[in-house]
Amino acid sequence: MATIRLIVGLGNPGERYRQTRHNVGAECVQALAARFGIVLADEPRFKGRIGRGTIAGHDVRLLVPQTFMNLSGESVGAVAHFYKFAPEEILVVYDEMAFEPGVVRLRSGGGDNGHNGIRSVIAGLGNSRDFHRLRIGVGHPGQRDAVTAYLTQVRMPEDERIEVGRAMTIGDAVLADLLAGNLQQAMNRLHGPAEPGAAEPARRPKSEE
Repeated sequence: MATIRLIVGLGNPGERYRQTRHNVGAECVQALAARFGIVLADEPRFKGRIGRGTIAGHDVRLLVPQTFMNLSGESVGAVAHFYKFAPEEILVVYDEMAFEPGVVRLRSGGGDNGHNGIRSVIAGLGNSRDFHRLRIGVGHPGQRDAVTAYLTQVRMPEDERIEVGRAMTIGDAVLADLLAGNLQQAMNRLHGPAEPGAAEPARRPKSEE
């Protein structure tokens, strides 16, 4: 299994989108950068903010595209092409309406499931779906015509931000397995019961049980 060499956090740029549900992927990667002392710098040729550092003993780059969500693949594709990263070496972090706030799930490959950012990343990687995904639950507004406002125009209430913030805090053991390419072990740790002394894990929605 390939190691992870690039972690991407999807979102929309600018103050108006800060703390909105569609930006939880970008916020997660920014939090990783702060946690491990990785400086993210603007890089116009990549249309994003990028940094390099060590996480769990692995040399990794972090990327936050500065395009709008539906053009995220322009940034991801440019970085992957320049550094010769295979899709299997990339992890993309993003919001998932199918899960309640606080639920986090890891998967490899698959379609875009209606997510414009993922659709763009697939296109940017030459129509490859083989990258990995870390999906952070943000819930669903209940009506299709309310989705755009729910994701991009309304900032998350405090209780949701707390749940999502917990989901963003990926444990050291999960990160070590994930970056080493031990995806199944990382899934088992992430989706399973908490270890003694660890924070309570995100719960699976009833619809998935």
